[in-house]
Amino acid sequence: MAGCLAKAGYKLVKNFDEADIVIYNTCAVKGPTENRMISLLKRVPKGKKLIVAGCLPLINFERLRKEVKFEGVVGPAVGEKIVNVVKRVSTGEKVVFLSKALEAKPDLNLPRVRLNPLISIIPVNYGCLGACTYCCVKFSRGKLRSYTIQKILERVKKDLAEGVREFWITSQDTACYGRDIGSNLAELLEAICDVRGKFKIRVGMMTPNMAEEIVENLIHNFQDKHIFKFVHLPVQSGDNYVLKRMNRYYSVEEFKEIIYIFRKKIPRITIATDVICGFPGETEEAFNNTLRLIREVKPDIVNVSKFFVRPKTVASKMKDDFVPFKEIKRRSRLASDLARKIAFERNKSWVGWKGEVFIDEVGKFKNSWVGRNFAYKPVVIKNVNSNLLGENLKVKISKAFPTYLEGEIIY
Repeated sequence: MAGCLAKAGYKLVKNFDEADIVIYNTCAVKGPTENRMISLLKRVPKGKKLIVAGCLPLINFERLRKEVKFEGVVGPAVGEKIVNVVKRVSTGEKVVFLSKALEAKPDLNLPRVRLNPLISIIPVNYGCLGACTYCCVKFSRGKLRSYTIQKILERVKKDLAEGVREFWITSQDTACYGRDIGSNLAELLEAICDVRGKFKIRVGMMTPNMAEEIVENLIHNFQDKHIFKFVHLPVQSGDNYVLKRMNRYYSVEEFKEIIYIFRKKIPRITIATDVICGFPGETEEAFNNTLRLIREVKPDIVNVSKFFVRPKTVASKMKDDFVPFKEIKRRSRLASDLARKIAFERNKSWVGWKGEVFIDEVGKFKNSWVGRNFAYKPVVIKNVNSNLLGENLKVKISKAFPTYLEGEIIY
């Protein structure tokens, strides 16, 4: 959106005081996220025209309309159409542009304004093939719509020529990529890896059952030098009964088998997963099964979420089985504590490791930089005054923390 508006002649500014029009690209995947979005929208200064974009308008338009004063509303993936919406809003018109939002697939070669000049985020498809009972995102993203491999390669080559060194392949579920056009994620990754140039690829979230169908080919892809050894497979629960109620099309045993296959071929691969605490019908035993799975699999990263009812979902009708929120908070705290402990143990195994790190981020500490090693582990380099962004450094890991490593430059 920013790229299209800049190309159309609009000036992008960094604060509210200078702006005539404010555009918020919203998320509403969880209840607290939606609340935070609504709070942000309410705080837009008076006298500024507000356009609300993204998933919130499609997930909970009624609440948006009741609680927020806006001049324009668009869905996700609006692409170059944002220019016409801004033009109409600037002339005093109130615009609600949500028609065909569930079918939108903007041109991948639209102009962009990058937050990080080294990183290109490429959406390879919109929508997914799942029907999870807790998920409201399907109401804002629609059916699966994949870009062709050719279109994605055009974007990759263009970005490489502009200095990009790291590609984030992303979507609601990267493992379902291409199923609508006779292709799949493994074919896409192989094609990108064949592009000439020095770059890395981070593969986004993959639903386990979709990944399982092409797991052998994926393993082959992940052994390529271009791909970070990082896999994000959300399990959501360690209990098969709960997984069925969630409408997740795999078992705990199948999830563990995928992890086993990846680790057998790539022992130091980083494993990330997600769990939801307190899904309707989750008993104490079912929750303990989730803790047991975390202890057994020992993921490097576990994103722990509390269950929140989302509008229009199947899970919202499971009222008789709702878990009290106080209990959900307790379970979430236990799962988070366990995940943090295991993450720390996993990271401590990297102390003493020597190898190459690509610096792709400015650190939060003064004069610090953040890089990634081959397993996409964040490595913090401290007390360096010179600009390291974009550098490949040989480092030695000296300290470990639950969420990152600290390294010293060898050369």
